[in-house]
Amino acid sequence: MLVSQILRTKGDTVFTAKPQETVGVVADMLHTRGIGALVVLDAERVVGIVSERDIVRAVATQGPEALTRPISDFMTANVLFAEPGETVDSLLSRMTDRRIRHLPVCAKERLVGIVSIGDLVKWKISEVEAEADGLKAYIAAS
Repeated sequence: MLVSQILRTKGDTVFTAKPQETVGVVADMLHTRGIGALVVLDAERVVGIVSERDIVRAVATQGPEALTRPISDFMTANVLFAEPGETVDSLLSRMTDRRIRHLPVCAKERLVGIVSIGDLVKWKISEVEAEADGLKAYIAAS
């Protein structure tokens, strides 16, 4: 299973924030949209990713005043990306090793989607279930 197949099914909508938006505004965006991360864009260029973990870390280390600071102070600037042609297995391995939950997907330096660990696990489970059903059918026909 390739990332491009997941994006075709789930869609390519990516919620984004600007680096100068405050932690409070970004926290509200995450909550309102029911998502765990936002890609931070400066014009069309990905400059970071901010997750719920980043928000919690900001407030825990800086106190309530963190809510008025720009998200660029707390975002992850060294973003790991996925490419549409990568496999679910390779991304699951990368995300597990790096302990991350979201990967923006870029094609030729253009943001084309985002995948979460939940998206990948869902596809992996459906793949395993399909394989098990195929084996059951094969055994029953023998």
